[in-house]
Formats: sequence, C-alpha cells, structure tokens
Amino acid sequence: MELYAPILVLAVLAAGFAIFSVTIAPFTGPRRWNRAKLDAYECGIEPTPQPVGGGRFPLKYMITAMLFIVFDIEIIFLYPWAVAFDQLGIFGLVEMVLFIVTVLVAYAYVWRRKGLDWD
Repeated sequence: MELYAPILVLAVLAAGFAIFSVTIAPFTGPRRWNRAKLDAYECGIEPTPQPVGGGRFPLKYMITAMLFIVFDIEIIFLYPWAVAFDQLGIFGLVEMVLFIVTVLVAYAYVWRRKGLDWD
C-alpha cells in the first residue's frame, strides 16, 4: 500500500485544488458583465445569430462524429493486434482481415450514401 501513497496524495491534492478553484471563483472574480462578454466568440468574426434555446446542429456534424468514432475504434483494435501479431499466427491474420473488410464495407456504404460530403 505504501507504493500507492504518493499517487493517493496527488489525487487528493488535485481534487482539493479543483474543488477549491470552482468554489472560490464566483466570490473572487469580477462581476462586470456587458454584451461583449456574454456573446459567443467565433474566431474573431461577428457571431451568427442563434435562437435563445441554443439552436440545432445539422445532422452532418453528428454523423461525422460517429464515423470518426467508428474508424477510431478500428485503429484502437489494430494496436494490440500489431503487438501480438507473432503470437496469434495465421488465426490473428485472418481475423484482422475480416475485421478490416467489415469496416471497409461500412466505409464504402457511407461513401456511396454521400455521408462524407459537406454540401
């Protein structure tokens, strides 16, 4: 247990600092609000008007995020396979080819349905 003591002390210090910072910030910060501070910041250009409730994002953003997650998960599965490639032998090679083919079929489907187009 003594090996974990520095990690636990660091975790307690980090949690204490985070709680302290969030708790004390409203009392110590300035309270001078104006229109410019309340506006959304969009890379230095004039922000586009948004509805009061926040507005809805186009579906293409969510689809792009889901596609990123699918292909990111594929890469995550490729790393352990590459590390243990020698031990898996031909079985590992066949399984990885099937996995990559499955993901490529999904990619071809999305491409054919124009899921990657921004227009």
